[in-house]
This record gives sequence, C-alpha cells and structure tokens, in this order.
Amino acid sequence: MTDEKKKELEALCLEFRKCLIETLHSIQTGHPGGSLSVCEILTTLYFNEANISPENIDDPNRDKIILCKGHAAPMLYLNLAKKGFFPMEEMKTLRQINSRLQGHPCSKETPGVEASTGPLGAGYPLAVGIALADRMDGRDSYTYAILGDGELNEGVVWETALNVNKWKPDHLITIVDWNKVQLDGTTDEVMPIGDLAGKFASFGYNVIECDGHDVAALSDAIAKAKAAKGVPSVILAHTVKGKGVSFMEGKNAWHGAPIDDASYEKAMEELGGAQ
Repeated sequence: MTDEKKKELEALCLEFRKCLIETLHSIQTGHPGGSLSVCEILTTLYFNEANISPENIDDPNRDKIILCKGHAAPMLYLNLAKKGFFPMEEMKTLRQINSRLQGHPCSKETPGVEASTGPLGAGYPLAVGIALADRMDGRDSYTYAILGDGELNEGVVWETALNVNKWKPDHLITIVDWNKVQLDGTTDEVMPIGDLAGKFASFGYNVIECDGHDVAALSDAIAKAKAAKGVPSVILAHTVKGKGVSFMEGKNAWHGAPIDDASYEKAMEELGGAQ
C-alpha cells in the first residue's frame, strides 16, 4: 500500500468516526464500541480490497462482504453511503421506524447489504455457503466474513468451521474483530477464548495476525490470505473496542450505551471537532 493510499484510508476512518459519534448522539441509540473497533477493517475492504460498488452489485462475480457482527451496522452503513449506495444524509434515519438503516443489516431493504445479520453466528455459515457456491460456479470472487470475538462464543461458528475444514474454500477470508471486550465484560471474563490462533489452526485455517487498526497491515494480511491456495484463511485483527475515543476504549459499558451530551462533546474534541 502506498503512503498516499494509507493516508487516504486513515482520513476516511477519521471521517467515519466523527460521523458515527454525531449520528449515535443525535438518535440516542446504537452500538458505538464495536462500530469503532471494526472501522479500519471495513474501510480497508470497501475502499482498497474488495471489488464492490453500486455499479456491480448485481454482478455475481463481485466480491461479497458479510458483517456477521451485525450490531456494528452503523460503520457498515457509513462505508456503503460513502461508496454511493445511498445518500450520506440518510444516516440521520438510523434505527428509526420505516428507515432502510435498521439496527442490524437487512439485505432486503438496504442497498449494498449482502446478508441480514444480527443473531450472532448466523452470518458465518451463510458466508461459507456463498464462498462455496461461487467456487462451484467457477467464479474468482472473494467472500469476506467479519466476526466479533464475542460472537465466537456461539457454537454455530465452530460447526461452520468444521465445514470450512472439510470443503476448504480458499476464497473465503474470515476476519475476526478481536477487540477482546463484549457486552457484559471482557471476553476472558465472559467466556475465555484461550489460544484462538491455535483453535483456528486446528480447524485447518491458515492463521494470520495483524494490527486491526493499521490499514496497511490489514491490506498485507489480506494479500497473504489470497496467496494461500487450497486453504481457508482467518485474519485475527487485534483491535480496541471504542477505538479513537479514549473514555470508550476497552469499556464494555460503551457496547451499546447512548452517547450523552457531555460524552459527545468530549469525543468530538478528541476526534478533532465536528465535520
């Protein structure tokens, strides 16, 4: 990745963080913590790696991005709006009655959304099915599945991993937003994950670890995943819940808490002011 592209993506991430805080403050609902942690992952995919645009969304040969951790929908929507799937102004309708931008992604209503996700774990088997279907049809497209680490508590994730181990879809790239904090506390407190790299390796994955807030490192990790032939890859992206807002970072209280006026002012000050 060139320095110019890196700066471009970093500027986009800052823009998205500001818009996220403004939006969630204005509607007094939503999930700030996990949206902030997945920012660089989604932005790197949509604006550097994945072959997805409003122009090719009906092309079966496009890449597909499945946000399995559906509660981070606000950050997904910001990327889709910036790509031109719908007006950025529509973000003001987030989680409102009759809005196309509901609290969890809806593929039926929202342009650019590949899969309706929300129940944790439900998106991953769908992503695997899409990757296998594309392979059967001779397509060279990639499917990116973004999982939360709290989501790894779900048994269906590991049942799906058994299928991945059997069928070995090498055009499936799984990315874990490994922020180590979930709704009720840290992942170690709620349900210890243990040796996550070892777990995925035991299921036959090519395991890659990187800084999930470094867009260049993410791009390099994706390149390594694509270079691994005949084996599925998982990228364990080390992230921070609430990244970019100091008092939200690493705090499970900000998983889905409304942003009050004082917190909004402090967050926007840290991010460099309003848009």
